[in-house]
Amino acid sequence: MKSPRTVVIAGIAALAMVGSLAACSADASSDSGKLELRVATFPPGADQAAYDAFAEQEAQFEKANPDIDVVGLEYEWTAPTFAAQLAGGSLPDVFTVPFTDSKTLLENGQLMDVTKEIDDLGYSDKFNPIILNEVTGSDGKLYGFPRQAYANGLHYNRDLFEQAGLDPDSPPTTWDEVREDAKVIAEKTGKAGYATMAAGNTGGWQLSVQADSRGASLQTDNGDGTYTSTIDNDATKATLEYLHDLRWEDNAMGSTFDLDWGSINQEFAAGNIGMYTSGSDVYTALVRDFGMSPDVYGLTVIPTEDGGGVLGGGDIAVMPPTLDADTKAAAVKWIDWYYMQKLLNEDAAVTDAKALAASDQAVGTPVLPVLDKDTWDQQQEWIAPYVNVPQDQMTGFFDGIFEQTPVGEFKGQTQPIYALMDNLVQAVLTDQNADIDALLEQVDVDAQALLDE
Repeated sequence: MKSPRTVVIAGIAALAMVGSLAACSADASSDSGKLELRVATFPPGADQAAYDAFAEQEAQFEKANPDIDVVGLEYEWTAPTFAAQLAGGSLPDVFTVPFTDSKTLLENGQLMDVTKEIDDLGYSDKFNPIILNEVTGSDGKLYGFPRQAYANGLHYNRDLFEQAGLDPDSPPTTWDEVREDAKVIAEKTGKAGYATMAAGNTGGWQLSVQADSRGASLQTDNGDGTYTSTIDNDATKATLEYLHDLRWEDNAMGSTFDLDWGSINQEFAAGNIGMYTSGSDVYTALVRDFGMSPDVYGLTVIPTEDGGGVLGGGDIAVMPPTLDADTKAAAVKWIDWYYMQKLLNEDAAVTDAKALAASDQAVGTPVLPVLDKDTWDQQQEWIAPYVNVPQDQMTGFFDGIFEQTPVGEFKGQTQPIYALMDNLVQAVLTDQNADIDALLEQVDVDAQALLDE
């Protein structure tokens, strides 16, 4: 078995000419005479088991494609460094970007058109149309392969539920029940019954999650490339009032109000938080990176009301637009084989699940399927013998997710506006007398200024 070679992709201090990337892409042959395909694998710091699993998959692909030499690169998407990496030629030939950034890259012409390739593969009509929209440009063409998605869910600590006298097999199904259970957990255990992210743009993200679940529309697409901010609405206000009351009336949110994605996961894994909302796929990180015991984990769907839906996200497998034809063809083969066939083909699904399980990686983590429900159900049957996550502790999510309406993230200035919305969450959690109406009025003004730039 060949171990993957890893190269850390670092930021580049100054922009180089884009022509240098074209020159680099044109020379894609390795010393062996094979076409060298540079593919993103894991962010720096991934554990050895993840690389062992990749090494086995790499060997399988190269056996089936002996003219391609796959080179695994450590890579972590960051929007601020992307342009420099694109101009300097240091991007992998295949990498992934989150849905929230895909539209900007499409508008800037920074992704490869793969419409014909997806059509030729024969499964473009199997994609969830809402998810396919994330890779569709204004010209109607496709610029990537949606490879994984998640729906936000309500994560809960089964041990804290039991300590509080609550049934961990009957998690709350409404926001009122979440509040009631959070108050009981706080009173009985001294831990935060409920917590929310509030920093690093994640506060805005999770504020969107709750507002969307109450029927909010946070931004209007005007259809001409412009957007109108509509954060100031009844559902967003109701969400901020809800968080305010959990914090100040119920004293159910602990004492830390600057949590981001990493720190809230750490606190939850350590048993200090009863419930929080985040992507449904976070189980793997909780166990692998934050040391949570699988026995204490529970997951159910986010409550929805007043026509609300569940905010989702995910990422797409893409290529830079300057690849030569041979490298593009090899990249499409890799994406189809590595990301897509395990969703569509029994042999590929079983091979992937076996490799992950043998390397002690999670199999069966709850996700929002990128393909139709029938295709997903079939794939779940194929991998069932290798599932190693406690799906019986996630039945609330599995039973309810297909009954919920998926909602995509707003597209205009997503991350900068999330940063503005962080301030709303922090304000209501740290100032008992925060003027929610005034805060919402101002955030719409500030968000619109960003959209008008």
